[in-house]
Amino acid sequence: MPPIRDALATAVSRLSAANVPSPRMNAELLLMFTLACDRAYFYAHPERELSAAEGLRYDEVLAERMRGVPAQYITGHQEFWGMDFIVTPAVLIPRPETEHLIETVLQLKAAGEGARPTETVRVVDVGTGSGCIALALAKELPEAEIHATDISSAALEIARANAARLQLDGRVQFHETDLLRGFGRGMFDFVVSNPPYVGESEEDEVQLEVRKFEPRQAVFAGPTGLEVISRLTPEARDALSPGGWLALEVSGTIADEVRRLLSGWKGVQVTKDLQGITRVIAARTA
Repeated sequence: MPPIRDALATAVSRLSAANVPSPRMNAELLLMFTLACDRAYFYAHPERELSAAEGLRYDEVLAERMRGVPAQYITGHQEFWGMDFIVTPAVLIPRPETEHLIETVLQLKAAGEGARPTETVRVVDVGTGSGCIALALAKELPEAEIHATDISSAALEIARANAARLQLDGRVQFHETDLLRGFGRGMFDFVVSNPPYVGESEEDEVQLEVRKFEPRQAVFAGPTGLEVISRLTPEARDALSPGGWLALEVSGTIADEVRRLLSGWKGVQVTKDLQGITRVIAARTA
């Protein structure tokens, strides 16, 4: 079997020929997964030969990646907010841009927004998926009461597994429900969500691997992309305490429409990503 150096070179060529983005990064990531090692090992042992079993396994995972399966679903892991999350095709893959949502909530909390002086701050992550948002907030706000909802039992199974392995299972209460159904009025200080916000009319513009492999109900909201947010907004208003905040991840294509939906709210704030695209919109109740 070939040494690591040659196996990597061949993998990069194969992935490049299949038009896989970032072929070198993918080749290294999948070899780290195959050999259960870190990247430094490659450079320290370039002549180390793969065993027959390792070579076969590497070929298998490369073939999966070449047919479009996201590397995160192959390895079963994705990093988010400095934590390692289990991911499966039951949940959306956590993405770096969603960290802007965490930053927004932490900034509002640090400024004393949404807080009742003598009470524990209460937060709910709507459509939690892998649990990445709820668990990142649980890590950063150890004094807060954190809830997380999802309509998918399979997604909640992954979220609970992530909570347990990150030793945060005592910090988040998970609920199988549609958006905020079942919660009382004025229960939360923050409603946070990365909801489905892609319109079915935009489907051809979405990456093929997202359309083909990630859970459709976590990506597409309906014909326009506003369907879930338009349902969540009034539910959030009811569930929030006076002065409480709703923070949503959005896309640039629907940002103006989301601001229109929040026209009766106060203090609308917009956060843009490094490319200048609107990524988070936050607003507070009266």
